[in-house]
Amino acid sequence: MLRVVLADDQIMIRAGLRALLAAEQDLEVVAEAGDGWQAVAAARAQRPDVIVMDIQMPVMDGLEATRAIAADPNMSDVRVLVLTTYDKDELVFEAIKAGAAGFLLKDAEPAELLRGIRVAAAGDSLLAPQAARRLVAAFASGASPTGPAARSLGLLTGREREIVALVGRGLSNDEIAEQLVISPATARTHVSRAMVKLTARDRAQLVVFAYESGLVRPGRAG
Repeated sequence: MLRVVLADDQIMIRAGLRALLAAEQDLEVVAEAGDGWQAVAAARAQRPDVIVMDIQMPVMDGLEATRAIAADPNMSDVRVLVLTTYDKDELVFEAIKAGAAGFLLKDAEPAELLRGIRVAAAGDSLLAPQAARRLVAAFASGASPTGPAARSLGLLTGREREIVALVGRGLSNDEIAEQLVISPATARTHVSRAMVKLTARDRAQLVVFAYESGLVRPGRAG
């Protein structure tokens, strides 16, 4: 049973999400939060597998709440799945940078949200949809490749750099395998090794690294 916290300042949205999850045998809503502060408190009290987090909330917004959760070593297993809207797209990359395991747009199909919760709980990230790729590419920072992220490039092999760049473009392990003509298992192994070397808690943080290190720039591959 995957334990989920719903954080959204709109009661109707929380009610709809709760009803959706209640129909799934492997998902259980253990708490709800109407603002970011309540979301952090619920995470500390319940230690859920996943928090479905809105970005725009009162008291403390979803970005600040996500940072607080990601920075707490006692909540290292809590994954944040952010929900956002098209008119707030510029916040998506910041949410991932803050520690979110991924994001969905609020007009996503219910099945996509359910999949996103399960994917996040498994330690992966939901960055595969084409809309997500466009948003990440459009709003990723253009950091100069001279900072700490760039210096960490020396930890990676050439193949690992190539694969991290493809992760940064939003490709799945299967898509990476197809592009590089390797097996999905080999692609998965390279991704896992890169995460260990870069101390990335999940795949989403590899996306952040890919952009901040200069391996990938908005609109093109590194």
